[in-house]
Formats: sequence, C-alpha cells, structure tokens
Amino acid sequence: MSQDPSLVARLEFLSRVTEKECNHLLDTDARLFAVNLDKAEKFGLVESIESWMEMRRLRNQMVHEYIEDLVVLASALRAGHSFVPALVAAARRCVTETLRILQRAG
Repeated sequence: MSQDPSLVARLEFLSRVTEKECNHLLDTDARLFAVNLDKAEKFGLVESIESWMEMRRLRNQMVHEYIEDLVVLASALRAGHSFVPALVAAARRCVTETLRILQRAG
C-alpha cells in the first residue's frame, strides 16, 4: 500500500516537533521542580525530597518504560500503592495552604 508523501512528511514533522516539546517540557520541569521541591520541603508541604524523588522516579518508570515483566510490574504497583498516603497528604497540605492564603487575601 502506497502512502501519501505529503502525509508522511507532515507526520515526520509532527513527530520531530512533539519530541522537541517533550524535551523542553522535561528540561523546564527539572529546573523548576528542583527549586520548588526544596521550598515545598522547607514549608512542610512534602515530607522529604528523597521520598518525593523516589515517587517521581517510580512514576516515570511506570509511565515511560511500559513494564512488561510481570514481577517488576507487580513490585512497581506495590511501591506505588505504598506512596498513596504520602501523595494524598502532600496534596491536602497544598490545598490547606492555598485556602489559608486565599482567606488572608480576601
């Protein structure tokens, strides 16, 4: 089956642009997140930078590596499950702090 050359060229272009945007997003996220993470720990929004980075590493592994080994996947899912309380606690602390700031401003 023959493919339309203009369609192929468009898809190749979109693939290149998408990859560049992903790299830009990851670079920006890494720069901003490192600074904000220090502040988040200082203000008590996250319990520790180390555990937060472990959660992010696990998240990235699960999202980007498409784990096929069932033993590795089961281990990752158990680890992810164990992180749920810390994630919920951090999210709730952020909400509480946001509401506190809004009340002071209002």
